[in-house]
Amino acid sequence: MGMSAQPVEYLSPEQSWELLEGSVLGRLAVCVDGQPDVFPLNIYAADGKILFRTTEGTKLVELACNDRAVIETDSFTSRIGWSVVAKGRARTLVDSAEIEAADNSPLNPWVATVKTTYIEIEVDEISGRRFVFGPDPEREIT
Repeated sequence: MGMSAQPVEYLSPEQSWELLEGSVLGRLAVCVDGQPDVFPLNIYAADGKILFRTTEGTKLVELACNDRAVIETDSFTSRIGWSVVAKGRARTLVDSAEIEAADNSPLNPWVATVKTTYIEIEVDEISGRRFVFGPDPEREIT
């Protein structure tokens, strides 16, 4: 993929999904009672959905209070970068067939802790941007 000459390129939903589906690390953002929270986690994205595993704790409590969730993922070098933001509704998988499918997905925990709960986010909005880094443009000082 060639880079645009512009410092910021807005990506199509298809381009954004391609980058999201190639990502294994993201940040979950939730908000309860006006208090935002962000959690780094490993993810698997495919077919319009994002899957992650967790255990009892803050993430589950907050998603039970407000099922709207945001996943952000990105990558960068010293010269270029990109960021994708996916928004949707989160739900805990409880059906045995869904859990079995999740168990057979490429999702693997990075940290050696027991995570027995699968959360799936059905994405209803996705956006992405690609960046070319460089010096600040000249500014008029008044």
